[in-house]
Formats: sequence, structure tokens, C-alpha cells
Amino acid sequence: MHTSFLNPKIPSIQMTGLTVGAHDDPTAPVLVEVNWMVGTGEYWVLGGMEASGKTDLLATAAGLTKPIQGQYRLFDQEGPAFGDQFMAERLRIGLVFDGGQLFHRLTVLENIVLPLRYHGERAGGDLAGKIAAVLELTELSEKADFLAGTLGRAWQKRVGLARALVLQPEILLLDNALGGLDSRHCQWWLDVLDQLSEGHPFMSGRPTTLVVTAEDLRPWKNRTVHLAILQKGRLAVLGRHAQMAEISDPHVRELLAEQPYAAA
Repeated sequence: MHTSFLNPKIPSIQMTGLTVGAHDDPTAPVLVEVNWMVGTGEYWVLGGMEASGKTDLLATAAGLTKPIQGQYRLFDQEGPAFGDQFMAERLRIGLVFDGGQLFHRLTVLENIVLPLRYHGERAGGDLAGKIAAVLELTELSEKADFLAGTLGRAWQKRVGLARALVLQPEILLLDNALGGLDSRHCQWWLDVLDQLSEGHPFMSGRPTTLVVTAEDLRPWKNRTVHLAILQKGRLAVLGRHAQMAEISDPHVRELLAEQPYAAA
């Protein structure tokens, strides 16, 4: 059993003085002086407008992009670990890309089982049962044989979620999870994320550490989440949604889709 699960006081993610590079150009700074800690089992929502660095930060957290400088500890170990010898640690993180980033010529089922094809020996247990369970969790059972490219955006995002969940990661990073979804699909995602945060049966009842990015913080009103924003190349921790009424920053008010306070 992993150390971070045995001791929830050990942070899952800890960034100190981190400079985050762009995912498509790791030498170009996007965020600077990132000081951020995500405790095991915590649920975070990071707000930011387009091109604020949300995707770049998640790519760094997932070990896809090496930080330019600073310290990143993953499960209380120096990281991110980019070498093959650290693959086991990286597989404890699941990443859901905006739009799913699927292989459109493969079926829904074939997309979902890709991680098992490469890392199935680490999954253990009844693989067929896991696949059936994750299809049921994401309500994709009836679409399993559809080509991924024939699905609408909302369902493609669910396939991306199922693919990330099939290895039962301890941390789940979700880029723009609610982007482009109608109210019905948004509500489905919010409910499922709540269940994962609390300990979904598919995850053996273990609370999943969640980090979600968003351009609109309103959907998380009255939900038990930690909030932070990305603006002007910095990450600022805000607190809980109930505390947002005390913040006059126009950028925060915009993410809450509320009018900025008038200048005194």
C-alpha cells in the first residue's frame, strides 16, 4: 500500500518556488513562483481564463513537462520523476485532457483499455471486471463499440475520464472538465467528481485527490472544494467558495461571473 494513502498528512503534490514552462515549449515560462500544496484526498478547483497556464500546470503536475526551476514533490518524493524507473509513481496520477484527446479511429472500449494494454500488470485483479465497472460508472456501456470519433464532445470527455480511471489512480487531474457541456452533462460530472472525492466504490472507497481546472467557478458554489486562481503568471490560493464574497479582485469576480466591485 502506498505511503500517502497510509498517512493522509503527507501531501500528494507540493510545489515550492516552481517556474512552469509551456507544455508545447518547456523553456518558455508560463507561471512563476508557484507555491502550492495539495493534501491527500483534497479536492481543488483552479480557475483561470484562456491561456492563463491551467493546462501547463496540470502537464507539469502529471510529469509530462519538466519545470524550469523550483522543487516539485510528488507523494513526498522529489519529482516529477521522468525516468522509466519512476513509471510506477507517475501511474498513480490520472490526467483527463480537455476534449478527451482520444484516438478517433479506435472504439470507445479500445481507447479505455489502452492503459491496461501497456500497464495492465500494475492494475492487478479482474481486468475484465474493472473495464465493465468503469464503463458503468461513466454510463458508456452502450457506446463501448462506437468509434470514438463519432461521439459528441460531451461523450468524448467521458471516454477520457474512463481511460484515466481504469488504472484507479490516487490523483486525478482534469483539464477544463466542464468546458463546452450543457447543464445535464455538467451536473453529471459534478456528481461523479463528488463521489470520487468522497470515495467511490470503483476506487475501493478510497477518496481520490482531485485537481480540476475551469474558466467559471460558479458550478462549485456550495461544494466542499479548495479554490485557487491563475492570473498574471501566478497561482493564488483563495480558500473556500463561501469566502469569495469578501474578495474584491475583479478577476475573481469575473470567474464567479459576478460584476466587479465598483471603485471607491
